Amino acid sequence: MKVRIQRLRSDARLPQYAHGPLEDAGLDVYAAEAALLEPNVPALVGTGIAIEAPPGFEAQIRPRSGLAAKHAIILPNSPGTIDPGYRGEVKVILLNLGKQAYQINAGDRIAQLVIGRYEAVEWEEADLSESKRGAGGFGSSGR
Repeated sequence: MKVRIQRLRSDARLPQYAHGPLEDAGLDVYAAEAALLEPNVPALVGTGIAIEAPPGFEAQIRPRSGLAAKHAIILPNSPGTIDPGYRGEVKVILLNLGKQAYQINAGDRIAQLVIGRYEAVEWEEADLSESKRGAGGFGSSGR
């Protein structure tokens, strides 16, 4: 599938697969600017790119497992959705759950991008059918 992409900054890096599209679901996304991530303070980091997801598809921004495991850097709105109608800069919300500040430099891999299909829905207001689970949730199936 071809997805249109535009560099908003001449030095912006395009997302790319680390091991190729047959082995990776997500493409690495790079910071286009430096940011100091203070503990427990969300930071919006620009990527310097804009994309045009095809109709019926979304781009999802997901965390990088290495940043989470090694440095406690997460994406608090994960996965972040980039709608097919959005044409602005792709930005990533990063949150440092560690105890020390963490420096992001331009060119660092900060997230992953996955393109996925979605279905548009129309609501049909009606009584719901019975199910075994019913309204049970939030721990109702046990520990």
